[in-house]
Amino acid sequence: MQNKFNKLSIAVAIASTALVSSQAQAAGFQVREQSAKTLANAFSNAAAGAEDASFMAHNPAAIGNIDGTQVTGGLSYIDADFELRNGEASSAFGFPYGSDASGQGGETAWVPSFAAKTQLNDQFDLGLAIYSPYGLSTQYDKDWIGRYHGIETELKTIDIQPTLNYRVNDRLSIAAGLRAEYADATLSNASDFGSLAASQGVPGAAPGQNDVIGEVTGDDWGYGYTLGALFQVTDKTRLGISYRSKIDLTLDGELNVEGTDPLSDGAVAAGLVTGTGGTADLTTPANLNLGVYHQLTDRLALMANAEWIEWSSFDELVVEFDDGRDSSVTEENWDDTWAFSVGANYALTPQWLLRAGLGYDQTPVPSSRYRTPRVPDSDRRWASVGATYMPTPELGITAGYLHVFGKDVDMDQDATDTGNASRGNLAGTYEVSADVLALSVDYRF
Repeated sequence: MQNKFNKLSIAVAIASTALVSSQAQAAGFQVREQSAKTLANAFSNAAAGAEDASFMAHNPAAIGNIDGTQVTGGLSYIDADFELRNGEASSAFGFPYGSDASGQGGETAWVPSFAAKTQLNDQFDLGLAIYSPYGLSTQYDKDWIGRYHGIETELKTIDIQPTLNYRVNDRLSIAAGLRAEYADATLSNASDFGSLAASQGVPGAAPGQNDVIGEVTGDDWGYGYTLGALFQVTDKTRLGISYRSKIDLTLDGELNVEGTDPLSDGAVAAGLVTGTGGTADLTTPANLNLGVYHQLTDRLALMANAEWIEWSSFDELVVEFDDGRDSSVTEENWDDTWAFSVGANYALTPQWLLRAGLGYDQTPVPSSRYRTPRVPDSDRRWASVGATYMPTPELGITAGYLHVFGKDVDMDQDATDTGNASRGNLAGTYEVSADVLALSVDYRF
């Protein structure tokens, strides 16, 4: 009986989880809030805007468009809303799971960023950017209807990117940067200990009534690179291109378990339900940005950007256990995607620059079968506004606001799908939206 209890708790608490989560602002689990200026323009200026040092997170060659020395700092606030409507759940044997708890899983998050650059001489610029390119925190109630598929998911990443830019001539800059990426994940979900205990004749046990909560944590460092180029075609038109490599990570962590009632608490205390160590491979995807920036008049600038993201690198999650039990596989099978955006800047006065933009982002999730409470992703549209105030030629203060309109999408997790035997069935419709506020300050010496 002890081996059966162990198998249930580990398989559900670790193997059922993906080490990433949906980001309400961007498809998949991408974070684009590295600059208030790019956010206020719906990221339409990411590849070709090159307005301050923070742009090197999108295109490392951006620092070639900035003379002298500059520092920038920014902070973004994300208020994400994921809610499952009309949810239905049952065990692999058809026993219905019910709950009055909310299906709201969205959380709020603060995303800081920092960048600095200096001009070494007429040809070379040196920069450093520190930012978060991926991650989100989602949190459901512990007794919600989809608790066996996920309760908490938190992924935090930080990239440290030293960058070197070469000014080939007055019109062309090319750059390269090293990316050292740290990722830290915390995951939890419930297991239906009551069903297994009832099948063993344990008095007082009942399906869906004696859950065990498993929480796993893991972290790792990985390394990659970024490349970029900025070409001033004419005095009014600039083109930008950048590439950010994928990074392979192996998250190494531990599982902790706890009961939710006296019966499951007793099983944990007696060692009938135990945790273990495990590892899971995670790849943060490569992406390619293409952009154009055009100064139409002295006051009005137009811009557009297209971004390709290699989400197909996230095809499955394989969890390997330290104690030698069979590995567990969760299918993802994500697709590569494109995101498109357009924007405009208008110089209201010499001190005030107004910003706006629109965007569209494809979801990498191919169908309702691969949509989970941890990644309730959907196609989305963005609308943004903002402004930059320059009290002096050296100092700029920018504020931006972006709203995400997510498409309502269905989820259909079936107990017969790979990895779902212990989680059961879960279906419903997700509503997705988000609001993002960003503030940044840049100063040029």
